Amino acid sequence: MNIHHISIQGAGEWNEDAVILRSDGGFYGVIDGATSLVPFRSVHGETGGRLASQIIKDYFKQIPGDDRRDLETLAKEANKRLGEAMRAEGIRMDRKSELWTAAMAVVRVKEHHIEYVQAGDCMIMALYQDGSIRTITRDHVAHIGEESMAVWKKGIDSGIRSKEALRGMVLPHLLENREKMNTRGGYSVLNGLPDADRYLEYGKINRIRLSGLLLVTDGLFYPEAWPQPEAENDNLRPDEELLRRVASEGLERYAKRLLALEEDDPECIRYPRLKMSDDKTGIWITF
Repeated sequence: MNIHHISIQGAGEWNEDAVILRSDGGFYGVIDGATSLVPFRSVHGETGGRLASQIIKDYFKQIPGDDRRDLETLAKEANKRLGEAMRAEGIRMDRKSELWTAAMAVVRVKEHHIEYVQAGDCMIMALYQDGSIRTITRDHVAHIGEESMAVWKKGIDSGIRSKEALRGMVLPHLLENREKMNTRGGYSVLNGLPDADRYLEYGKINRIRLSGLLLVTDGLFYPEAWPQPEAENDNLRPDEELLRRVASEGLERYAKRLLALEEDDPECIRYPRLKMSDDKTGIWITF
């Protein structure tokens, strides 16, 4: 088994992503922290998103390698630790706009199967020996993002060419979306509250003819050009294209390609997105 990983800071002050690499227990994971919309800074200047991802990472780091509890149970415990840390800092837990949150995708590699747990938009994809691709997880934030991007694109159509002005248009929707976390009409995310436990997805797949496993935060998603060129129609879903690019180019080269694309579109007009460059974290496991 070979492990390759990257974690690249985006345009923000902190890298709010984190990576879990535990060969002793077979734990591997990516975490994407999200900063509260109400500003918060630790005594060291860390944002809530940075703290959230590090708290969850540190929890998985200290688990004994021979711990037999399933990943769902461990994820719930990590979420509990996150809540305890927020309460210690005086965060008002009944106000979702103040919460530090995190998406995550974690696997535990065993001899005959892969166990997984996921929340939010961190993704897990599998590659098989015959070249077929299987997306294990669902992007639970996609529909929320589409609503925000519709407003962003409307602003571009009206002539706005500044990402700051466009973000100002989208901000009310971001505030509304925060209230939808861990609800049936919203999205799943670790937020330190028991409601997150109800929306975790978990399970296991066997390792028959499994040749690769990819875990990514959403910063590694390849952005869609807008308007979409009519000639681009290769019938590949975005997640399939992502895995095939990583399998053929490697994580590092793929990330460099993505960074170059973002640098050529600093105002987020050609490729509509909320940040010029998001944090990018991925783990590519080959068997």
